[in-house]
Amino acid sequence: MVAIALLVYALIDCLQTDSTRFRSLNRIAWVAIIVLIPLVGPVLWLVLGKERTRQQRPTAPPARPLAPDDDPEFLRHLRDIDTKHEQMLNQWEADLRRREDEIKHKKDAEQQAADEAERRKQTDARKSDDEAHQNTDDEDDSR
Repeated sequence: MVAIALLVYALIDCLQTDSTRFRSLNRIAWVAIIVLIPLVGPVLWLVLGKERTRQQRPTAPPARPLAPDDDPEFLRHLRDIDTKHEQMLNQWEADLRRREDEIKHKKDAEQQAADEAERRKQTDARKSDDEAHQNTDDEDDSR
């Protein structure tokens, strides 16, 4: 019973093993050895047939990923973004104040020009009225 179990185990292991891990012989030769040489063939396969790679235990557990609020690089990146946004906002506010001042000065200049035009108009109207009034006085004197 043990010989059959060992034969089945060795045969399945041989058939499932990657061909790059075989030592000296190919898959067909090892299958023939396992099947044709009872008890010794499976033992030879298990001892000499394939390269063994032991997985070494890690000495320290792998580093866990940091949560975003614990990651200094992530927090520095957020601060940099905040700083850039603050600078951009300050620049936009300064541009807005400058534009508002330009519009206010333009409106003030337009208002001053309109006031000056109105004063000239009133002055011209008074002169016209005075001249008209003086002409009527001259006509009255001549009669």
